[in-house]
Amino acid sequence: QVQLVESGGGSVQAGGSLRLSCVASGNKFDISTVGWYRRARGQQRELVATMTAGDIRNYATSVKGRFVISRDNDKNTVDLQMNNLQFEDAGVYYCYLYQRFSDDTYWGQGTQVTVSS
Repeated sequence: QVQLVESGGGSVQAGGSLRLSCVASGNKFDISTVGWYRRARGQQRELVATMTAGDIRNYATSVKGRFVISRDNDKNTVDLQMNNLQFEDAGVYYCYLYQRFSDDTYWGQGTQVTVSS
């Protein structure tokens, strides 16, 4: 069983930056795919960025060039650096971990990101 705990959400002005962090319990973090999804108000949850065990990164088109995902397998953490935040980036951000060998998916509880003018 894996537990994911996010931190780093908050309120920022448009054009500002935030860094989200997620720490995972349990083992086999280093062979898991990790990432971030978000859900804006009234919208479905959507992919923001993922990173495989082989360090292959995938970004939503809307965040390419502004967001950077990184992981630290020694600390079992996955971070999301968000720069030049826009109004449409607001929402609840969820940490995600997928274990291919067991086909299990885990989610964090979510952290709120608010972007203001």
